Amino acid sequence: MYKWLITLSMVMEKLTQMLITAAVLFVYSVSFIMSASADSIATDVGNESAGNNTTDNSSNIASQDPSPQYKVKAVASFYPILEFVKKIGGDRVEVSSLIPLGIEPHDFDPTVQQVQNAETADMLVYNGVGLEGPWIKKINAKFAIDSSQGLILPRTDGTELTADDPHIWLDPILVKEQVKKIREGLIRVDPENTAYYNENAKEFMSELDNLDRTIKSELSNCEKRDFIAFHNAFSYFADRYGLAQHSIQGLSPEAEILPQRIQQIIELAREYGIDTIYSEDLIDPRLANVIAQEIPNSKVLILSPIEGIDKEEQNAGIGYLAKMKENVENLKTGLKCK
Repeated sequence: MYKWLITLSMVMEKLTQMLITAAVLFVYSVSFIMSASADSIATDVGNESAGNNTTDNSSNIASQDPSPQYKVKAVASFYPILEFVKKIGGDRVEVSSLIPLGIEPHDFDPTVQQVQNAETADMLVYNGVGLEGPWIKKINAKFAIDSSQGLILPRTDGTELTADDPHIWLDPILVKEQVKKIREGLIRVDPENTAYYNENAKEFMSELDNLDRTIKSELSNCEKRDFIAFHNAFSYFADRYGLAQHSIQGLSPEAEILPQRIQQIIELAREYGIDTIYSEDLIDPRLANVIAQEIPNSKVLILSPIEGIDKEEQNAGIGYLAKMKENVENLKTGLKCK
């Protein structure tokens, strides 16, 4: 009986220890689970809070940092106008070309997207005198500048100068008048930068005066005054510098050329002793080559109407002034200047 009681006592002691151990394990497990849950909740809250702070901080940084100077958004109709706007607007203007830079602008029709871009810009600047076609007046621009407005253009009764000749950008003195119009437009849209635009325009007009003097000097001592351009783009230029332009094409280089006209040009070249036929940089030169083959010891050079610019020239930073000087050098060859 005594041994049995001892055994029972030992069993009860073992059970008590087991119960205590189980209780301790249970409490520990519950504590661990609660701690993990709390950490998870804290992590989630922390992540959410961190995400909100990123957005807020970004917003706060944007509001605290001085905003970059607003640039006037301008759309120029085609390449020369694009460069003129850049020259005057400088870093206060963001300008793009409606007509792609490597595209011949005559008979161009804009896409819906191109029109929309022009309508959302702060200003639209175009050449005028019919270069862009009737579509330019249909663009509902916020502010539009016709850079030819008010120009008194030379006119004659002959075929060399006509009232609807749009190629005013090839005469540096007429370009100065375009520059004034563009400057006035920029000042109207962005009056706070009046002094800046005035100074840039003044500098560019000085460059145009230098170009004018250079052309006069370089073409002052030439054996010939007659030249054959690919299309009738150099009327104002020829009138300014005392030359006589003849052209294979009319005011557009993409019109159909009849065989009779080709023969007329060949005979004209022979009559005037012309041995240089001028092609253009945006036009297939094969027609000029065909004519040149019929003229003894003749050659084909580029006389650019500067209606666009190719990618290589863009990458090389070649602009309007450089293109005009290239034209003068090629003219000197054809006119046999000393």
